[in-house]
Amino acid sequence: MAEPFVHVENVAKRWNGQLGVENISLSIPRGSFVALLGPSGCGKSTTLRLLSGLELPDEGRIVIDGRDVTTAAPSERNLSMVFQSYALFPHLSVAENVVFGLKVRKVGAAERREKLTRALEITGLLGYEKRKPGELSGGQRQRVALARAIVANQPLCLMDEPLSNLDAKLRASVRKDIKKLQVDLGITVVYVTHDQTEAMSMADMVVLMKDGHIQQTGAPEDLYYKPVNTFVAEFVGAPPMALIGGKALPGFEQAATIGLRAENVRVAEPGKGRLNCQVTDCEFLGSETFIGLSHPSATGLTVSMPGLKQIPAGEKMEISFADEDLHFFDDTGRRLTQPA
Repeated sequence: MAEPFVHVENVAKRWNGQLGVENISLSIPRGSFVALLGPSGCGKSTTLRLLSGLELPDEGRIVIDGRDVTTAAPSERNLSMVFQSYALFPHLSVAENVVFGLKVRKVGAAERREKLTRALEITGLLGYEKRKPGELSGGQRQRVALARAIVANQPLCLMDEPLSNLDAKLRASVRKDIKKLQVDLGITVVYVTHDQTEAMSMADMVVLMKDGHIQQTGAPEDLYYKPVNTFVAEFVGAPPMALIGGKALPGFEQAATIGLRAENVRVAEPGKGRLNCQVTDCEFLGSETFIGLSHPSATGLTVSMPGLKQIPAGEKMEISFADEDLHFFDDTGRRLTQPA
């Protein structure tokens, strides 16, 4: 098996005894897109700062491209960064912002022009060279930051929530741009986000974190279909996985908790359902409606129905589902292969 391009081994970072991250281990293949996902305060940005060299670990080691960089300065790690805040110089033009790092490194004028043209072409910014950041939209400013990362021509690019300042439509558009750039340039991207849609749609590998620890690492479909615990089950997926007390379903009492995805729930005829629920709300999304349900032994129960459905809150609804679509967890929240 090939050596990982980025290898993080048992890394820990604490501030005044307070946990930042603990026992972080990662192996990132060259050319992959890795999303560090989790709620605020879970340690994903700290992990990125440790990779970049902006923070140094208290324990463990970090290897990039076969070289131990645990204590190396950011400038010695052969990487570029794209931040949430764009970090553009307001008094410089688009072109000057993009090539600023090349000038600092004393790259020749001809090479700078060539790299600038290519980067602007890739990011759709040709014709904007003379504009100042204040004359650009949020999406265009983020593309300038991406262009700057492209001209740096580094094999590793770290991105810290680069789309969180953009509106929903722009986020979807720039998300596709970033993924295409990563594939076209063949670079390795480590991308921090709290948005599971971004992580699931862009990444080859998702690293889900909570309270400074990694909960699960794997392909997006692994986290969705085989969550290792109830935290992953509830965090990944829209709507999240419903959790049902094991005693509510005859035959599965030995599982403390049973998980069920909305797409596996069916509305049953009266008297033929497995759970008797009450409708709490309806969320119309165009092609489908998510109907929220309440049950004394369940949280997050949702059924997906095609098109527009308007069902009054409080109305009774029976639901059914197949045994093979159930997920089982023990009393600590860990996944069970079977409920016995």
